[in-house]
Amino acid sequence: MLIGELSRQTGVSERLLRYYERTELIHAERRANGYREFDDQTVETVHRVRALLAVGLPTRIIRQVLPCTHDAATLRPCPGVLTSLRDQLATLDQRAADLETARRLLRQTIAATEVTENTGEQAPAAGLRSSSTSA
Repeated sequence: MLIGELSRQTGVSERLLRYYERTELIHAERRANGYREFDDQTVETVHRVRALLAVGLPTRIIRQVLPCTHDAATLRPCPGVLTSLRDQLATLDQRAADLETARRLLRQTIAATEVTENTGEQAPAAGLRSSSTSA
């Protein structure tokens, strides 16, 4: 099938499909006229790529994991894949912790601003408490 048909069947833009091909997530044969020819299995591969992207995996890890996929939700054991997935989970855990810290500081800033809005005092900087003693 040509790239336009693959795009229609998967709901993925032709531009993104070309990116997937450049990053070796999908493969196409070339016709004599240069057109890309994808096999029917590529539809399922694109769906798997989209599912793996949705769980937060970058394309460099997807390229490693994709040959090990059995279906959209299961993987066969492949060397290095489990380590890559654990590393990615650790990265996501750290990002979640960083976001939680940012959320906490933003809540504190909002609360302090709400208090000072009602009292007319200047709000302390985010995460800082105002000193009740003066020099």
